[in-house]
Parts: sequence; structure tokens; C-alpha cells
Amino acid sequence: MQRLLVALLAAFDATIAAAVGLVALLAPLTLLWTLAFGITADWGALWPLTGTLWEFGHGVPLAVTIPDELLVALAIPAEGAAFAVTVTPLAFLLFTLFFAARSGGRAATAGTWLLGALSGTAVFALISAAVALTSGLAAVQTPFVLAVLFPAAVYFVGAVCGGVRIAWEDGDGGLLDRLHDWLDSHQEWAPVPAAIVRGAAFVLVAMVGASALTLAVATAFRGGEMAALFQAARVDALGATVLTLAQLAYLPTLIVWTASWLAGPGFAVGAGTAVSPAGIQLGVVPGIPVFGLLPENSSMWMLIVILVPVAAGAVAAWAVRSRLVWEGTPLRLPQRAVIAFGIAVVSAGFAGLAAELANGSMGPGRLAVVGPAVLPLVLSLGLEVLIGATILLLSPRNRDELAEERTDRWIAEMTEFDADGVPVQQPSSAAPDAPR
Repeated sequence: MQRLLVALLAAFDATIAAAVGLVALLAPLTLLWTLAFGITADWGALWPLTGTLWEFGHGVPLAVTIPDELLVALAIPAEGAAFAVTVTPLAFLLFTLFFAARSGGRAATAGTWLLGALSGTAVFALISAAVALTSGLAAVQTPFVLAVLFPAAVYFVGAVCGGVRIAWEDGDGGLLDRLHDWLDSHQEWAPVPAAIVRGAAFVLVAMVGASALTLAVATAFRGGEMAALFQAARVDALGATVLTLAQLAYLPTLIVWTASWLAGPGFAVGAGTAVSPAGIQLGVVPGIPVFGLLPENSSMWMLIVILVPVAAGAVAAWAVRSRLVWEGTPLRLPQRAVIAFGIAVVSAGFAGLAAELANGSMGPGRLAVVGPAVLPLVLSLGLEVLIGATILLLSPRNRDELAEERTDRWIAEMTEFDADGVPVQQPSSAAPDAPR
């Protein structure tokens, strides 16, 4: 009965996640639709537009075909009539990911994290299929299979990550417990996986924070250029609102671009262009207001920003090393080397996945190449994080660490037990192991 209840609650969570995401799109679109076309407008295209944008927000590529009459009216060349849009507005994807993680965590607390993840994913896939079947547009097409698989995959990844995080700490009575016991049987290597995950989380949080701060500084210094592009677009208040909402949806995507700039490879805003600390090569840039934040020139002093990922790796290694010393498990050199390498690999892997979602095509012609390149970002960020993590993890232990280790050893030796195994003397500083 409990497993059935958990499955039903997980399915309900998935339904709420999909509904909130769709309503978050449908509500402002309805208001804008009313202001633009009035109460008597044709509402038949509102839901298809909402469903298509929701799918696009989960990584589903769009195939855009401009009607012939619009080509003539806007004087668009015939070769620009059909193009793909694949740069994902990551705000919608992140919402689904975090909502699914919360649902997976609740299922893990009930002891059935895998069942909860599968149940929620199945319902989310059914909702995605229903949206794909009912939201077709003549000018914008999405592949049906991808429209079902991509949103469901996002939900599944979030639910599994949230569930595993809780089940690894509290136990699940199944696969994770057996894996945990196997790691515990190799005492010298048991803390390594958790240390890698913890360190990678520190790196990712540090890089997101540094990228967001860099983007904010760019907005403060180049906000005038951004406002000028708003004015050059010659849109009314309604058009300005649409542009602003679209740019807010792309804010996490812009943070990924900024992280690639901090790591060194930079990003492109069209074929043959490059924006990186080493140099800037721009041609004709689309008049999207947010592109006003692009720097006009570069200098060799900007290369100092590549120290940010190195610092992120160093901070992550310091946090991991401090935690290991506090827990009384100072590892030997091979284990610490594996932790440093693992932090770099996991961090670079997540950065590569984010870059894959944040690059692609935004239009015809030169705009078919936009965003950061995946492989250069993975290699550069991984190497920079590895340098910072290695410096902190492989450096000799200082006197404070050695003194703390000697103190712990002295406390263990001074603790005596009677014949029944009950401690006679228990120092106040020693804390019992927390039950799993």
C-alpha cells in the first residue's frame, strides 16, 4: 500500500510540475494576446504556441518555416525561409529539473526512490505526448519523438538525482545500500565518491555565481548599449515586454555563455565570430538587446579571468579536504589524486552538458552557429579545475591537520572498555557516529 501511495504522489508531483510550467507560459501569453489582438482575437493558435514553447524550453529543437507572403512582406531572401532554432532557454528546463529533484527526494524519504522516479517520469512523458499531439503549428514544427523523450528525460534525471541524494545518506534497503556496503569494505577508498560529488558541487556553484556576477557587471557597464538596441528595435510597450520576457527565459543560457568566457574558449554569436578573453571577432550582430552586453574589444589582461575556474577548483578542494579532516579521514596521496581528478571530470562533464543545450542555431545563415563549443569548454574547464584542486589536495598537510589527527588518535587510545564492550571513559569531544 505504501509503494502504491508513493507512486501516486510521485505521479501527482509530475502533473503539478508540468501544469505549473505550462501555466507559467500560458498566463503571460494570454495577457499579451489580449493586448495585441483584443477579446475578439482568434484564440486557436494560443495553446499550440504555448505547447511548442514549453517543448522548446526542454531542449526540443524547432524547425521554423516562414510563409511565402511573409517573406515578400519582410523582404527576406528565399534561403532564409527555413531554419532551425536549437539554443534552449534553460529557465524552463531548470524549473522542471528542480521540481523533479524535490519529488525524488520525497520518494526516497518514503523508501522507494526508484519507483517514485519511474512513476513521475511516466506521467510526465504522457503529458508531454499529449502536449505534442495537441500543439502543432504550421510554421513551427517539433519532432514528436523528441517532444516526448526530452521533457521526460529532464524529469527523470532530476528525480533520480534528488532520490539518490537522500537514499545515499539514509539508505534504501536495496541497490544503494549494497553499493554503500561495498565501498565501506574498501575503507581507504570509501570517502572518495562522496568527496568527488561534494567538490564538483562546489565548483559548479562557484562558476554559476562568478558567471552571474560577471553578467551583472557587464549589464551595469554596458546597459546603455542594451537600451539603445531596445530603442533601435522600434517596438512598442508590448513588444518591449515580449523581448524582456524572452531574454529572462534565456538568462541561465547567458550564464552558461559567460562561464565559457571565464574558462577561456568563449562563445560565438554567428559563424566566423568569437567572443573570448583572448580576442573578439564580431561581424554584423543581430539587434537583440542583450547582445549589447558584448564587449567591443579585448586585451591580454582579460586572460586573468581564467583564474576563476582555477580558484573554483581550489575552493572545492579546500572544502573537501577540511571535511575529510573534520571527519577524521585524512586520505593518502593516491586517494586525494583521484578526488582531484574526479572533481575536474565531473565538473567538466556538467559544463559540457550545459554547453550542448546552450549552443546551436538561432536563425538562418550565420546564426546557425551560436553559443559555446562543447569540447573546448570541457577540456579547458576540466584542466583549470584540476590545477586548482590539485594544488589544495596534494599539498602537504599542515601542522593543524597533523595535530588534530594526533589528538584523535590519543582520544581513541585513552578510551577504555569493560568486559561487556561498554565504554568506561568517553571524552566529551567525541561524538557517536550518526546512524544511516
